[in-house]
Amino acid sequence: MKNSDLSPKLILKVVVALIICFSVNFCYARQADVPDSAGDANEFEFLTQRLVQDGFDQEKTKALFGNKTVCFDPGGVSLFFIHSESSLNYDQFSSPKSIADAQMYMETHKEILNKAQEEFTVDKTIITAILLVETRLGTYLGNRAVLNTLSTMAALADKALAERVWRAISNNKRPERSTFNKKVDQKSRWGYEELKALISYANREGIDPVAIKGSYAGAMGIPQFMPSNALSLAKDGNTDGRVDLFDHEDAIFSVANYLKHHGWKSGLTRQRQHQVLFQYNHSNYYVDALLKISDKLK
Repeated sequence: MKNSDLSPKLILKVVVALIICFSVNFCYARQADVPDSAGDANEFEFLTQRLVQDGFDQEKTKALFGNKTVCFDPGGVSLFFIHSESSLNYDQFSSPKSIADAQMYMETHKEILNKAQEEFTVDKTIITAILLVETRLGTYLGNRAVLNTLSTMAALADKALAERVWRAISNNKRPERSTFNKKVDQKSRWGYEELKALISYANREGIDPVAIKGSYAGAMGIPQFMPSNALSLAKDGNTDGRVDLFDHEDAIFSVANYLKHHGWKSGLTRQRQHQVLFQYNHSNYYVDALLKISDKLK
């Protein structure tokens, strides 16, 4: 059929059909680009109810999860399931440049480091080594919303939401499905406890939990404390009446108190030092790096 054989009405119908088809495909494409939102899909409705049942203020909790920036984050949380400590390059922290930076840090914060070493009997070189490895001495703090990370993790008790995290992992990096399911079960319980601690810590210190940024794992501040540790072991190093893990003096005191709590004291054998530091991060690579840095700083 030639174009001249088409009636104006038929041409109009074809044009309209093409416009509709294009519009539908465009909308689907746009939806794929938009981050998951608690407000849109209501993924956190059950989580909100659970928190209220556990004693959190109903109005404040609903307002918190009604914030448009609080969203389900399958892409970020998927990193939990592919992270490997053995793949990290810890040798970088023992480079001449890193050691020089750490020595300068120790000179800049000499007074509070000496005070922490005296009060908690924790070697200041170990404190500095931890801060170096965790956040490059406070220069790299992470940029993920801790509330989103922990809320997403806690919500994975819902199998449909766990499936969305599974799909967010690239095919070539996916663990065995049974391994994934087991870790989801563990991490959803862990995430809920850490979420409660985060909200409690933020309420106690007068901090907006939405504004707290951290690592893909939900660790925050210069020492990269998890919220449960921030709530129970963080210390006010600058004596301003608040515990702010983004403040160097508070961070230094908090690390010292953490290590003392887990058994650090003067005169520990190398093996016992390793055991205590392992509590900070369950990685032998990590602990070996800390001890190597500490030796270089002495």
